Amino acid sequence: MNQFHSQISDADLRILRIFRTVVECGGFSAAEVELNISRAAISIAISDLETRLGFRLCQRGRSGFSLTNEGSQVYDYTLQLLSSIEDFRTNINALHQHLKGELNIGITDNLVTLPHTRITRTLASLKDKGPHVTINIRMIPPTDIERGVLDGRLHVGIVPDLKILSGLDYHPLYEETSKLYCSDTHPLFTRADQTFSKAQLKEFDAVLPAYAQTPDIKAQHQPLTASATATDREGIAFLILTGRYIGFLPDHVAERWIRDGRMRAILPEQCHYITQFSAITRKGARANLILETFLKELEKT
Repeated sequence: MNQFHSQISDADLRILRIFRTVVECGGFSAAEVELNISRAAISIAISDLETRLGFRLCQRGRSGFSLTNEGSQVYDYTLQLLSSIEDFRTNINALHQHLKGELNIGITDNLVTLPHTRITRTLASLKDKGPHVTINIRMIPPTDIERGVLDGRLHVGIVPDLKILSGLDYHPLYEETSKLYCSDTHPLFTRADQTFSKAQLKEFDAVLPAYAQTPDIKAQHQPLTASATATDREGIAFLILTGRYIGFLPDHVAERWIRDGRMRAILPEQCHYITQFSAITRKGARANLILETFLKELEKT
């Protein structure tokens, strides 16, 4: 049995990073896209790691992907190891006051169209100050971003303030306004006079978000007839554009279709809500020069 009795090599770290990605993607197929290597190469890497450790890490096959008990523990240990390596590199950089290393940032979907462009300008400033900084962006749901910041996989996240977690620091960024929309092929689009009541909206199929919402936002969705769900705003837009559904979208997301005459807001004075977005960091996290620079530049914007 060839276990980790000797020093951990670069090849070992590479395989552990592949294993981490497979777990976070939920299987080999999704990891293939994330890692940009073939499923066969991923399978060989995981098999090599299992041989090296002397036990099975995961079940894979027709029944799907799942971790064994040992696999779950190895995943936790892998996160600790890779986080420690990054902390070491960050601390050494701090001694030199030199920006070199990684910024791992998680962002909620469809924020790039916000007119404020604070994130874009901040990333540009960070790159100017540290040309050798590697920026890794992950577009994932808010709950995954919060989890990633808490366990150290992400240095910073951009999320809606749906609930405040005690282990996180919040740096306010944006207020986003969302309205109820229909497409140009929907019956409500031609009701230019808007002579109908909010109660009549129940006559029409609606797409609702399949992600966490505040009580105020849920109250706005309550009068609608839920006939479809979507896990992100892009999915909601897809269904609205079919002409068969109405649904809430942020103004900055809907703007392109409004400009082209393909969408319009429905009862905008009554059917709207505001979402606050913040940058989140882990409370008590070790000093990180790259993250500190990012947050300082964020404040300047």
